[in-house]
Amino acid sequence: MKAIRIKQPAGLDNLQYVDIDDASAPGAGEMLVKIHASSLNFHDYAVVTGRTNPADGRIPMSDGAGVVEAVGEGVTAFKVGDHVVSCFFPDWQDGPATIGDFLRTPGDGIDGYAREWVTKPTSWFTHAPEGYSHVEAATLTTAGLTAWRALVVNGGLKAGDTVLVLGTGGVSIFALQIAQSMGARVFATSSSDAKIERLKTLGAEQTVNYRSHENWGENVLEWTEGRGVDHIIEVGGPATLPQSITACRIGGHISLIGVLTGIQGDIPTANFMRKQQRMEGLIVGSRRHQQEMITAINATGLKPIIDREFALSELADAFRHEESGKHFGKIGVII
Repeated sequence: MKAIRIKQPAGLDNLQYVDIDDASAPGAGEMLVKIHASSLNFHDYAVVTGRTNPADGRIPMSDGAGVVEAVGEGVTAFKVGDHVVSCFFPDWQDGPATIGDFLRTPGDGIDGYAREWVTKPTSWFTHAPEGYSHVEAATLTTAGLTAWRALVVNGGLKAGDTVLVLGTGGVSIFALQIAQSMGARVFATSSSDAKIERLKTLGAEQTVNYRSHENWGENVLEWTEGRGVDHIIEVGGPATLPQSITACRIGGHISLIGVLTGIQGDIPTANFMRKQQRMEGLIVGSRRHQQEMITAINATGLKPIIDREFALSELADAFRHEESGKHFGKIGVII
């Protein structure tokens, strides 16, 4: 079967499109899945460019969606023909978070879904949403579930809440859509006026270009009559966090889920303490969270925004497109 492997030294020029052995027949509790699609995340970019020091020959990509082709003995939750989507943390099934690394994350510590077939335990997948294409389903593993956990599981989002999303990447767009589907008001930032117009068409109530308004936290306070927003999807990290603290209300909730501007930096601790905010670091979510999200998607009809689709053999070009920052929403890969 066809697959992508990372050849050391890692980098986009060292992604190799190769033939590897076919997946094995499923054993007890396993199923054989034909992978039809994946999608790009910043985490995947960090892997393929060597930031996470991946093993030589590693198969990248944490997101995988496809069709069950065969099931092993004792499998009752899935049947041949079911459309399924992978889980980011296959060992985190339910309950509080117990994993703080990527040693067992497909596409990082172990081989991922940049290949045509996999044989895995059924617990590594959930059913895909009804009516979703494989590319649409593949966007849920990392980006969709991160936004869901930040707002709904940890944030307790409710109708009438205010939400601020930063930028137009996959997590931020999902957060905008989830918030709107639950009756919340959404504000957004971007560095592109063209993207700001698209955010407005998706229902962003107020927007600001953070390049032309460096103190954009003050803009958010103006929009909320000095109160600040209830929830912030903080994907930037150290360079954006001070403005997020300004923009968030007293007692508000900041989900720290990205490091786009670096892995460490200064934090205005006095302002954060004064505003008595709750800041939570989080990485994606559990299989149970994913199942609950998909139940909600089936009820609301939410569909992800797909920017572009690339063939598996064009994976390096897909990452170059992500690297350019021109995308809006998710970048898909057809396998």
